[in-house]
Amino acid sequence: MEGKVKLDLIEQHVIDFVRKLRADKKLRQEDIAYIIGVKASFIGNVENLSNPAKYNLKHINIFADHFGLSPKDFLPSTALISKKKENKGL
Repeated sequence: MEGKVKLDLIEQHVIDFVRKLRADKKLRQEDIAYIIGVKASFIGNVENLSNPAKYNLKHINIFADHFGLSPKDFLPSTALISKKKENKGL
């Protein structure tokens, strides 16, 4: 039974940012993998909604350096909190 893995909103935001950056720069998953020193299959797993793989702070830092951005450019301008967690007081 394969389904969509529930990522936190912040995790999905970073994945979407990198995916858009990759598309804007006309890069392949293999190119992104080379930049951060992982296998191309890892990037495929990150972009696959049924896989729990995600970028970590080290990846974001390397991307920022490579593309001449700040690590904070990969993050939203405000906190992203799901309604479920908001109601639980987490």
